[in-house]
Formats: sequence, structure tokens, C-alpha cells
Amino acid sequence: MKVLLVDDSGTMRTIQKRCLSKLGIENVTEAEDGVQALELFVASSFDIVLSDWNMPNMDGLQLLKEIRQRNKDIPVIMITTEAERARVVTAIQAGVSDYLVKPFTPDSLKSKLERWVTSNA
Repeated sequence: MKVLLVDDSGTMRTIQKRCLSKLGIENVTEAEDGVQALELFVASSFDIVLSDWNMPNMDGLQLLKEIRQRNKDIPVIMITTEAERARVVTAIQAGVSDYLVKPFTPDSLKSKLERWVTSNA
């Protein structure tokens, strides 16, 4: 499985990579904002995108919209502190596949990934 991991916090990316590694997922490409992530997304292929919402240059919602213009099927999971209902609804309307609120446990990340990866495998 090839994962695109997008978060402006290097610490958060490290934590998420550690969780992914515990799940046996080692093929992770990192981006620190939506602009960098979109360049990587266009240049390569990924099985799933894990994206923060609040980032400089291009936020996760705008990244999601850009990804959906190019690929309607790839699972995109927002991993964010933005938990209020209006924000979740906005993300769903933009085509987000799933939503995970920080802080999260490795088990909650695993269950989100299994839901999308096994259904698309």
C-alpha cells in the first residue's frame, strides 16, 4: 500500500508514520502542505491519502477538492483537530472518505485504514 501523508507538523507526520509502520505500512510519502502534496499526487500514484486540515499554502479542504477533480475514487482521510459538525459536513460535501480527530490512537487509525483499504483491495 502506498500512502500520501500530508501534515505541516513534522512531529505529527512522525507519529502517523509510526502508527502506519505498526500496521505494516512502510511505503509512505510525506508532504508538509497541500501544494507539495498535490505535486506528489499528480506525479505518482497512491492507494490512500491521509491529510491534515489546517496547513499553510493550501489547506486540507482545498487539497481534497483538487484531488477529487483528478481522482474521485481514491480514499482521502482527514486527520485533524477540526471536530465541529459544520466542518465535518463541509469535508463530506467536498468528497472526504473518512474523518479522524486528533489526538487519535493507532487502533482508530487502523480501523479507518482497514475500512478503506480492504473495501478497495
